[in-house]
Amino acid sequence: MATHFDALETRPPEAREAELLGRLEGVIAAAMQAPAYAAHLAGVDPHDIKSRTALAQLPILRKSDLPALHKANPPFGGFVPGHPGRFGRLFTSPGPIFEPEAARPDPWGAGRACFAAGLTCGEVVLNTFSYHLTPGGFIFDSGARAAGCAVIPSGPGNTEQQLDVIDAFRPGAYAGTPDFLKILIEAGRAAGRPVSMTRAVVSGAAFPPSLQAWVKEAGIDAYQSYATADFGIIAYETAARSGMVVNENIIVEIVTPGTGDPVREGEVGEIVITSLDPEHPLIRLAVGDLTSTMPGVSACGRTNMRIRGWMGRADQTAKIKGMFVRPEQVAEIARRHSEVAKLRLVIGRANELDTMLLKAELYAEPPGFVDVLAASLQAMTKLKGLVEIVPQGSLPRDGKVIADERPVG
Repeated sequence: MATHFDALETRPPEAREAELLGRLEGVIAAAMQAPAYAAHLAGVDPHDIKSRTALAQLPILRKSDLPALHKANPPFGGFVPGHPGRFGRLFTSPGPIFEPEAARPDPWGAGRACFAAGLTCGEVVLNTFSYHLTPGGFIFDSGARAAGCAVIPSGPGNTEQQLDVIDAFRPGAYAGTPDFLKILIEAGRAAGRPVSMTRAVVSGAAFPPSLQAWVKEAGIDAYQSYATADFGIIAYETAARSGMVVNENIIVEIVTPGTGDPVREGEVGEIVITSLDPEHPLIRLAVGDLTSTMPGVSACGRTNMRIRGWMGRADQTAKIKGMFVRPEQVAEIARRHSEVAKLRLVIGRANELDTMLLKAELYAEPPGFVDVLAASLQAMTKLKGLVEIVPQGSLPRDGKVIADERPVG
């Protein structure tokens, strides 16, 4: 029985490094076929980029800048070479940010994460990630099938129908957010219909130790994956339960936020990723998340670098129930309503679920305005939240429009 997805995962680290760096020249040259990348990397000779030191001299592209760039030059801001019709699927994520999917099996590299979570050949997987416009559902769908599994493309929500599907197919594994896994388990217990899943690959939301313990007590062995809509799987948890192993075919740097300069080994910094996919090259994209590297090699035998997982945000963008919420979205709510003097979106956590509370200072409060703001919040973020009207001058004047008050760890 195979213990690893393929031989790439266990190759000598120096062989991996040589292979990845050897592909940089071609990938950067491919990226510069796109007009925006040609301008962004003006003066760069791809032939000179053959080391991490040389790569670190290239300018950072910030993910938080992509919504404006994509809006100014749709769909991809001029950063993707070729016509959109050459891809397999086209997506939009909150921001909005537009992403293409290459027309090949497992283009997001999710097979490794699924295999490491115990989703192996012949398994049935209930995939509750969304298939609607965003790539999450397809990332884990393609990964589970690459690992040899059959997939139930259920998407999120519709809990009673999910229980019907579970009763019929008896899936042994779950893919989705940890929040929704808890909801399914509790709904099954309440209805006298216990879920059949004993393994899970989770992503898209916080999975704190308290919730990890709760899921484990429910009889489910759950593994975390760190993924984004731009790259797919960046890193994944293994049976060693010691950090997350970085995926193959990407180069991960940890840099000082705001500078792009690599931090010292083990220091916390912002994640910057270079994709080695010539169809959709991304060069030094700063994703806004913080992490640090871990020394040595994983006990599971995989030899790639390890990171400690998500350790916070380098900017104000927050991930809530698997969706990114950005300061620009909160600002747009204020622009839509002249009654608003100031807004602050407070992100919290209650009963192991993410919560949103939009605090608003107003110039005037028309009847029913709380409901109006709640509707605007949902329209902009695709998530439901509460609204609280607060006295003028009561919100902090610290430049923040999003305050993430969820406990870390």
